[in-house]
Amino acid sequence: MKIHYECIACTVAQAQKITEMSTEDVEMRKRAMVFLANRLGEFFREDSVPATDGGRLFLELYDFLGDDDPFGEYKRISTGLARSVAAEVRRVGDIKRALKLAIAGNTIDFAVSYGPKKIGNDLFDLASRELYIDQSDELLMELERAKTLLYLVDNCGEIYFDRIFIELIRREFPALDVYVAAKEGPIINDATVEDLREAGFDKIARVISTGSRLPGAPLEYASPEFLRLFERADVIIAKGQANFETLSDLGDGRIFFLLRAKCSPISRELGVPKGALVCMRSKF
Repeated sequence: MKIHYECIACTVAQAQKITEMSTEDVEMRKRAMVFLANRLGEFFREDSVPATDGGRLFLELYDFLGDDDPFGEYKRISTGLARSVAAEVRRVGDIKRALKLAIAGNTIDFAVSYGPKKIGNDLFDLASRELYIDQSDELLMELERAKTLLYLVDNCGEIYFDRIFIELIRREFPALDVYVAAKEGPIINDATVEDLREAGFDKIARVISTGSRLPGAPLEYASPEFLRLFERADVIIAKGQANFETLSDLGDGRIFFLLRAKCSPISRELGVPKGALVCMRSKF
């Protein structure tokens, strides 16, 4: 997916959040945002992929601020809340219900001030909604005949709901070889390989790094190991908007996108209302 007109403003807003999370020093914040303004034109062109070029810019901002993980505390809180909620809902026995919970998990802010019970109620409310695009039957059919699944996670809190879904995939398709991929290091609130191991993914699947810290899975920045796995996987499940942004232009029918259309550019690309929940096979 190439940038839409809103994407640059979104990048600037995210950069402001990064800066405010990184330092209380108002003068440093000003210098950081001026630095960002001077770099914007170097990164964005009409054919830019927002997650990739925005992510590259964020990493430069991290270096400027001298903070390698500005979202660290946010992620710690998110992980604790999500773990608590997932412990209450992990008795889900239906694979389609688990799939919808995984998508719903992509929509909840697990670092907000309300508690696990309210988050759990909101999660189940979202999961009770119909998918606006529902190609889950097609996904399950492909998993039935697949040998290898590559599952690309998104944010740190929601991975606990991905785990519930993956556990049911393993139960339904016991012969399937499952790999779960996350970022090599911290970028915004994305899950890292370390987060996956902390959540116990290494007990239910093979954990792998994309080889990059960039949001999504931009293949031009991926490791050779990840690229080899990506090429041979029979089915690829890609969670969240950044994975859609970086992989949708491939026209690869092995990829199924699970996400909520949280912004106008994504809803425009998908042809769905803003806020819609989607399980969609990549166009090929």
